[in-house]
Amino acid sequence: MIDEIKRLEKFILTLEPDDVERGKMTRAILKYSEEFLQNIHHLPAYRVSDTKGIGLYDSPIQDDPVGIDELLELLKNNVDGPGLNPASRGHLGYIPGGGIHHAALGDYLAAVTNRYAGVFFASPGAVRMENMLLHWMAALIGYPKTSGGNLTSGGSLANLIGIVTARDAFHLKGKDLEKSVIYLSTQAHHSIDKAIRIAGLKECVVRYIPLDEGYRMKPSELDMSIVADRTSGLNPWLIIASAGTTDVGAIDPLGEIGAIAQKHRSWFHLDAAYGGFFVLCDSGKKALKGMDTSDSVVMDPHKGLFLPYGSGAVLVKDTKKLLASHHYEANYMQDALGSTDELSPADLSPELSKHFKGLRLWLPLKLIGVKPFRAMLEEKILLARYFYEKVQAIDGIEVGPTPELSVVTFRYVPKSGDANDFNRRLVNEIQRDGRVFLSSTVLDGRFTLRLAVLSFRTHLETVHQTLEILREKIAKVKNG
Repeated sequence: MIDEIKRLEKFILTLEPDDVERGKMTRAILKYSEEFLQNIHHLPAYRVSDTKGIGLYDSPIQDDPVGIDELLELLKNNVDGPGLNPASRGHLGYIPGGGIHHAALGDYLAAVTNRYAGVFFASPGAVRMENMLLHWMAALIGYPKTSGGNLTSGGSLANLIGIVTARDAFHLKGKDLEKSVIYLSTQAHHSIDKAIRIAGLKECVVRYIPLDEGYRMKPSELDMSIVADRTSGLNPWLIIASAGTTDVGAIDPLGEIGAIAQKHRSWFHLDAAYGGFFVLCDSGKKALKGMDTSDSVVMDPHKGLFLPYGSGAVLVKDTKKLLASHHYEANYMQDALGSTDELSPADLSPELSKHFKGLRLWLPLKLIGVKPFRAMLEEKILLARYFYEKVQAIDGIEVGPTPELSVVTFRYVPKSGDANDFNRRLVNEIQRDGRVFLSSTVLDGRFTLRLAVLSFRTHLETVHQTLEILREKIAKVKNG
C-alpha cells in the first residue's frame, strides 16, 4: 500500500507547482490579460463567427497535459473571439458591462487563498467582510439594522431567495396556493416567473397589474385588485415591483406600492437588480425613492457596481425571516454550529459551498473608494438622456419613454413597408458591424431597439459613434 501511495504521489505533485512553474504560468496569463486590456478599445463589441468556438472540441480533456501557450491560443480564438464582448465600451445591448480590473484581483486572491466564506466558524473574517458589505448596501437604501442578506451568483438566485422567504413568512402550504395571489407587471424579469415555479408557487393566482405610458405599474389598479380579491375570499400576499425593468429601465412607483403593501399586510418584494445601485448618485436616489418600503430587495453588483458576472445580492428587512427559510443542521457540521458572533451565509441562502464573493467587491471599494462609482452611475444616466435627445434628430426615429435610468428604447419607422421587419434588419446590421452592440425587444407588438448604457468603459465618444453607426445602417437598410 505504501508503494502505491508513493507512486500516486508523483502524479499528484503536479497540482502543486514550484515557484518557477507558477511564475511561468502567471507571466503568460498576465501577458494575455494585459494585451486584452491594452487592445480593449479596438476590439469589436460583437463578432460574428462561423465556427462559434467549436475549435475547443479539437482539444478534448485527456490524461496528458497541454502547454499554457497553446491553451491561451485556444482561449483567444474560441472563447474571447466570437460573440459578444461584454468588456467592450461598445457593449450597449444588455445590462452588465465589463468587470473592473480591481475585482479580478480580488477574485485571484480569493481563489489562491481559497477561503470558505459560507460558515463563520471556517473563516470568520471572510464572513464578516461579506456581512459588512451587505450592511453597507442595506444602509444605502434605508433598510434598518435588523436586515440581513446574502451575496449571490446574480439576480435569479437572489429573487428566488426573496420569494421563498416571503412564502415561509406567510406560512403558505400547498392547500393555500389556489387562493393566494401574487401581483406583478408584465415588465417583471423572467427570473421572477422562474423563482415562482421553483418555489412551488405555480398554483398561486397571478395578477398582472396594468401599466402607465412609461411601462410602470399603476398603484391605483394594484389597490383595487387587492381589495377585489380580498372581498372574494382570496389571500393577497405578495407584491413584486421593479426598480429598473429590463426592457425600458422603468421604475415602478415604489413609495405608493410600499404603502399599499403595508395597508393590505402583503409582502413587498423589489427587483432592483439593475437599478438598485443608482441610489448612490443624486439622480438615481431621487428616482428610487421608496426602496426602503419593501420587505426584500435584489441588487446586483455585477450591474451597478461594474463587477464581473456572478455578483448578485438579496436583502431582507427582517433577518429572522431569511434565517427561518434557509438555516441548516448537519451532524458533520456540529463544530461550526457554536459560532454565533455573525450569521453565516450558508444559513441565509440555498448554498453551502460558495466562492468568496465578498473580496471582489470589498477590494475595489477600498482601493478606489465609492466616489468613482457615484460618478460613473451619474454619467450613465446623463449619457442615456443625451442619446435619447440626439437620436430624435434622425429623421424617422420614434422613441419610447423618457429614460429614468440608463436604458433607451427606439425604432425607425420607414415611410413605407413593415416597420418591424425594417428594425429586425437594422439591429442585425448593427450587430454584424460589431463596433457597438445593441439589442432588441418587443413592446406592444412593436419590434424595438434598446440601448443600455452600463459599461464603465462607455463614455460620450461611444454614444456619438453609436449615433453615426445608426445613421449609416439606416441608410444601408433603406437601400436594400
